[in-house]
Amino acid sequence: MIVTRFAPSPTGRLHAGNIRTAIVNWLLARKDGGRFILRLDDTDLARSSAESAAGIRDDLAWLGLVPDKEVRQSDRFALYDAALARLAADGRAYRAYETPEELELKRKVQQQRGAPPVYDRAALALTAADHDAKAAAGTAPHWRFRLDTDTAIRWHDSVRGDCHFDPAALSDPIVRRADGTWLYMLPSVVDDIDLGITAIVRGEDHVTNSAVQIQMFEALGAAVPQLAHLALLTGADAALSKRIGSEGVEAWRAAGIEPQAIVALLARIGTSQPVEAVAAIADLLPDFTLSSFGRAPARFDPADLQALNARTLHLLPHAAVADRLPADMTAAAWLAVRGNLGTVAEAADWQAVITGAVAAPAAAEDHAFLAAAAAALAELPWGDDIWARWVAALKSATDRKGRGLFHPLRHALTGRDTGPEMAALLPLIGRDTALARLNAAAA
Repeated sequence: MIVTRFAPSPTGRLHAGNIRTAIVNWLLARKDGGRFILRLDDTDLARSSAESAAGIRDDLAWLGLVPDKEVRQSDRFALYDAALARLAADGRAYRAYETPEELELKRKVQQQRGAPPVYDRAALALTAADHDAKAAAGTAPHWRFRLDTDTAIRWHDSVRGDCHFDPAALSDPIVRRADGTWLYMLPSVVDDIDLGITAIVRGEDHVTNSAVQIQMFEALGAAVPQLAHLALLTGADAALSKRIGSEGVEAWRAAGIEPQAIVALLARIGTSQPVEAVAAIADLLPDFTLSSFGRAPARFDPADLQALNARTLHLLPHAAVADRLPADMTAAAWLAVRGNLGTVAEAADWQAVITGAVAAPAAAEDHAFLAAAAAALAELPWGDDIWARWVAALKSATDRKGRGLFHPLRHALTGRDTGPEMAALLPLIGRDTALARLNAAAA
């Protein structure tokens, strides 16, 4: 069974980039009946907050990306301690003491010599006595993972294809700071092993991390999950940024954007598949495949959400939006107006057209025509096809056709120059109201 995870840090709300990662992981898991896990990477206790964690949960729930399980890294420190102890016993983790200033000086010297700025592993030369002396002086070590530099790191990426890294060109990463706090690299691997993660989908900015973490999986005796690295999002101006779309779910929701529109857009941009409106995010599952994602940066423009949102509304049944509509808006009224809406909130304007007061004085040259139209409508039996029968009668009785026929009727009945099909609106407006509006406009 495929198991994926979404691993945000609870230091703020979700933005377009990490929402996209969550969507792809959810789709990958659900496509084959797998599991989708939310892992809150809250090892940075100073910056993480319960409020941000709650916001992430709310955003995922509103989008329909409900996880099967949630874990917090702050509850799992014992697992990381045990893994580090195992790596240290196997010679794959070691203590080091250089300060940030000392490391920066080493990097500058290496660069001046034309050498890659890779940690020189000076700490491996320290003896037991050296470590004892550091401890006696109150100097705590940080811990590094020791890379195996003898063999190239290779994997087949589900998006990028065959990848390889020379581990000799990488520094042994620090996995735990001198103050005992954890960095990202090792805890993430330990969690992936413990949770049975079978596929890791994240941004291409993690490619180098993946190379290092492959060795961590192997050093801990675990199989390496399937890896996929998505191209980063670009904005309308093509500038790469992890914060593109930083307004996120909270702002989009306030603007009336439907969750289906957000998911449909972010699931397809950067792929070979067209962006299409869906009534439910599960509609994306049959055609979902990682192989459709390209390596070129994916262009994200929040303005595209507006257009897609309108197309999404065209698909939504009354039951899906009833709790956000005016209480007196029927299913028939929703079906009549949804094709002309940008957001659900706009439905209230059309409900007011259907049931409220409309003041739409007509041009003088239309007065006689509207009076005749009212008289013709009064003589016809009412029914759902009343518009077609009425228009046919007017065409026969007058010399009007096209815009000259339809526009005065629409304006008199709705007060608008454009809008939903009148064939659907007129039965909703009703006989008496329609006649009153026509006579008022003719006067």
